[in-house]
Amino acid sequence: MSFRARALLGLAGAALLLGLNAAPAPARERLVTVPAPPAAGPPEFNRVTVHQFGPKSAKRVLVLMPGTQGGAGDFTLDARYLVKRVRGLQVWAIDRRTQALEDTATFAAAETGQVPLQQAFDYYLNFGGFHFRGAGEDPYAREWGIGVALNDARAVVRRARNHGRRQVILGGHSLGASLTVAYASWDFNGRPGYKDLSALVLIDGGLLGSFDAYDLSQAQQAIAGLQTGSPFLDLLGLGIPEAAGLFAEVGGLYAEKAPAASAITLQSYPLLPPEFNPPFPVTNRALFGHAFDRDTSPVALGLLHINGGGLAPTGDPRDWVDGGVTSVGRLAETFGQEPSNAVEWYFPKRLTIDTNGADQMTRNEVADFLGLRLFHTRKVNLPLYAIATDLAGAHVLDGARRFIRVARTTKRQSMLVNRNPQISHLDPLTAAPKTNAFLKTVVRFLDRRVFRPRK
Repeated sequence: MSFRARALLGLAGAALLLGLNAAPAPARERLVTVPAPPAAGPPEFNRVTVHQFGPKSAKRVLVLMPGTQGGAGDFTLDARYLVKRVRGLQVWAIDRRTQALEDTATFAAAETGQVPLQQAFDYYLNFGGFHFRGAGEDPYAREWGIGVALNDARAVVRRARNHGRRQVILGGHSLGASLTVAYASWDFNGRPGYKDLSALVLIDGGLLGSFDAYDLSQAQQAIAGLQTGSPFLDLLGLGIPEAAGLFAEVGGLYAEKAPAASAITLQSYPLLPPEFNPPFPVTNRALFGHAFDRDTSPVALGLLHINGGGLAPTGDPRDWVDGGVTSVGRLAETFGQEPSNAVEWYFPKRLTIDTNGADQMTRNEVADFLGLRLFHTRKVNLPLYAIATDLAGAHVLDGARRFIRVARTTKRQSMLVNRNPQISHLDPLTAAPKTNAFLKTVVRFLDRRVFRPRK
């Protein structure tokens, strides 16, 4: 089987095409493929996979988009809670078209116990057959920016509006939240994006100063640099775009399937960055927690941080002690899952460039240079929810307030939640309901601000 054919068995294929080789999804969960508008690249990429949660009869849908290098699996734990807690709700988690490049079949087999963990480790990290993509491959992905992402999201939103469904709420985490407000302002061939929606949910992200912004020279320089390098983000700086996804999923599987076992296999791996490797033997779950916890993970990787706990003071190997907002078990459950995984192995750099260029949500020289269709910001009149963590601090809520001032959205329609510094960037996705400030507050927002009939 060619790599292309094997890769296309990835995220959706692990469940839909491998049949008996995949774990059966819960009855209220479904993986569906949604055709997307044509974009640069082979036509087989003109689709996105959506993980749907909740009863098919539900007439309200919350559509969620992942952040930088995030996948649909980021929302699995939250989605399962929300569809039980909010009556008449489905949650649809989007995987971007880049997920079709992933070769996740061996991970899926390890998740269901059909192959041992060592076999998955060897396949992906020990030259056991996995194909690492070179910088010259997939040049068309240099064009997969915000326009492609929003057109793909609109295909999902329009599907969600079918069959008499009354409300579609759009949301996202981190960069996905930035895409959410951009969608509301975007001009889709004359139709404003906000007209497709009933509300917006921003999980630690947004525009208007929430994150970085480009001026014209920065945008021009970024586009020029994109043409000569890999089209994909190399988050760990190892020269291997897949590294973050492979390390996260291997670590998550080991922490999930053999949590208290020695992490000798992973700790002795020569390419494991030293900042993720304690100087003494630890368990699999301790190694995994150490890599993500905000007290031990590199400061520059705030996109991956949780407030989780810490290494035990003694033991051989040392274990993990939960003590924060997210337990290491829920973290492992998030990152060790298939067929919807939590990391986008091939995140297109163009998407970050365009999102930084979209920061002011208006037609300016940066937007014109990048071809951004942010024409309707001042007309948006939708209930708005936003929560901020310790990643960007006050900037996320400042951006939300600026949006409220610029658009027709009102304070009465909005709910702004500040949880800086109590929680970190991934905690809204991974914390249990009792410690999850996002779940506690977004349920009230949906019940009171969105689903309550207007007088």
